[in-house]
Amino acid sequence: MKRGPQWVAGVLGAVTALLVAVPGTSSVAVADESPYARGPAPTNSSIEADRGPFRTETEKVPAGQGFGAGTIHFPTETAQGTFGVIAIAPGFLESEAAIAWYGPRLASQGFVVITFSTKSTWDTPDNRSEQLLAALRYVTDKSRAKSRVDPNRLAVMGHSMGGGGSLIAAQKAPSLKAAIPLTGWNPNTTFSDVKVPTFVVSAQNDLIAPDGTHSRPFYQSLPESLNKAYVLLAGVGHMAPTQPNVTIAKYSISWMKRFVDEDTRYDQFLCPLPANDPKIAVYKGTCPIG
Repeated sequence: MKRGPQWVAGVLGAVTALLVAVPGTSSVAVADESPYARGPAPTNSSIEADRGPFRTETEKVPAGQGFGAGTIHFPTETAQGTFGVIAIAPGFLESEAAIAWYGPRLASQGFVVITFSTKSTWDTPDNRSEQLLAALRYVTDKSRAKSRVDPNRLAVMGHSMGGGGSLIAAQKAPSLKAAIPLTGWNPNTTFSDVKVPTFVVSAQNDLIAPDGTHSRPFYQSLPESLNKAYVLLAGVGHMAPTQPNVTIAKYSISWMKRFVDEDTRYDQFLCPLPANDPKIAVYKGTCPIG
């Protein structure tokens, strides 16, 4: 059957339109693979920004809930469904102020975040692990934000002993979706039984929890089959995570989005492994397996 020039032109036009549409539609299709994807498609600028696309509000939490006093930051948005929850603990001799900046920064990206002080600034990593889990329970069961959270998508973070606590919490609660120890300190460095995707943040000039005796062994002990990553921040010390830090925020947001929200739109920031960034001395990882 003979085809005229108009038919050929039509076919070529359709093929061209399909090829052009692929980049735009692929991000939509990928997002649709996860019912938990929240917010617009991410860009490098959007995850490095001080605030994400969601407006947030706060709730103050008094002491006596299994942890010290704290603050919950949560999106005001109600049309996109529920959000994952992240609990964040401070380190030895620190209060909530040391990790307060993560609350609005992560919540504005589409999470419910609780930052808190521990019952005592002297609490051990194990005590801090229990308080992280108690904070998650408070958000899901008692908080003003509880109707906006998904109790099956929970994660933990922490600085120093709080970071050690986040690793122990991952051991105790394998149903957690993600853990991020920030220049973590823990006398035990073996976490071969952890089943929670873990992103280890270390600091090149850390004299309190030196990389070679804490973060690096933490990472190396995690199972090779696990989704895991490790970043050694260049030229900074133990307290780097207590101040707003674009590198920490960028990869923490990507990690939480990927594993708490199962949002593969964030794979692009984790795979291939970041390279040629002067703020990063070393970056290792398995890349998300899915």
